[in-house]
Amino acid sequence: MGLGGGRAGFYVGLGLALASSAFIGSSFILKKKGLLRLCRRGRARAGQGGHAYLQEWLWWAGLLCMGVGEAANFAAYVFAPATLVTPLGALSVLVSAVLSSTFLNEQLNVHGKIGCILSILGSTVMVIHAPQEEEVSSLESMAEKLKDPGFIVFAVCVLVSSLLLIFVAGPRYGQSNVLVYVLVCSAIGSLSVSCVKGLGIALKELFSGKPVLKEPLGWVLLVCLVISISIQINYLNKALDIFNTSVVTPIYYVLFTTAVMMCSAILFKEWQHMVLDNIIGTISGFLTIVSGIFLLHTFRDMPLTPNLLPLFLQQGRADLRASWRSADRHQSCQHQPLLPSEDKGSQSTEEEEEEEGESI
Repeated sequence: MGLGGGRAGFYVGLGLALASSAFIGSSFILKKKGLLRLCRRGRARAGQGGHAYLQEWLWWAGLLCMGVGEAANFAAYVFAPATLVTPLGALSVLVSAVLSSTFLNEQLNVHGKIGCILSILGSTVMVIHAPQEEEVSSLESMAEKLKDPGFIVFAVCVLVSSLLLIFVAGPRYGQSNVLVYVLVCSAIGSLSVSCVKGLGIALKELFSGKPVLKEPLGWVLLVCLVISISIQINYLNKALDIFNTSVVTPIYYVLFTTAVMMCSAILFKEWQHMVLDNIIGTISGFLTIVSGIFLLHTFRDMPLTPNLLPLFLQQGRADLRASWRSADRHQSCQHQPLLPSEDKGSQSTEEEEEEEGESI
């Protein structure tokens, strides 16, 4: 069961996760509208080092929406399993894509619309088959879970692999392979979600009147969260600076969500009491969301032209055109007057003489 007390807490976490996606997706649109207004006024753009956006109320509205969305996402981890909350973050991409086509006149092609539908279907499947985590109601029980040998092994593997990626693979392959920096963000991000869950428990105890500020675990989780978020932001910005956003975003989403699901399964035993159909449903929903995000980002600038159709459809289309052309030629020949036989003979004689002259 979740932290919020049974199914009621689960639905509270689900609502907070959906609200978080709506606010975060809307924040991108408001910020973009504010930046476009500044551009039309001839003010210095942010990409050129200007800070005129600080005087634009639309940009501040977008920043406020971003803050509300992140706060709702933080609270959602307290009530619902991380295996549910993290994949639902993909809906913010969907909200941003739909609103941009409406308010920013950005075209959403067929691939993007199919991707949006797949993301919605995958999210629905994951909500139906969402796992239930073990009850964690206090920092003491959280400390016991953090001492679990399975989680300790997982955390050590994450830290060692991240150090190898940063200091060994990064200098050699970071400029040519998108997986290097994205893997660092995803691995460290899985630990940050665990810190968020622990801090959520600490806040609940603080509001209930317990002396949480005297317990060192809460402060340790806060320091670890700040460090992990700083590392994520640093290496995600490196990946975005080197590679295309349409490549980084879907890969980061897949790897980050997979790492969070693994960490939550080990720490909170979310998959321990799941039946086979719920396991298959959760994995299927996640893969469906991945497919939708891939279509939405990778092919967003690619129009659906006849050349992209399968070969058998292109062949059928070519045969259809050929039949139309032959029918047109046949119809035009029926309306042409027939030449007399002597004219045909003279015309063929002239053609033979011209061919003999060319051969000479």
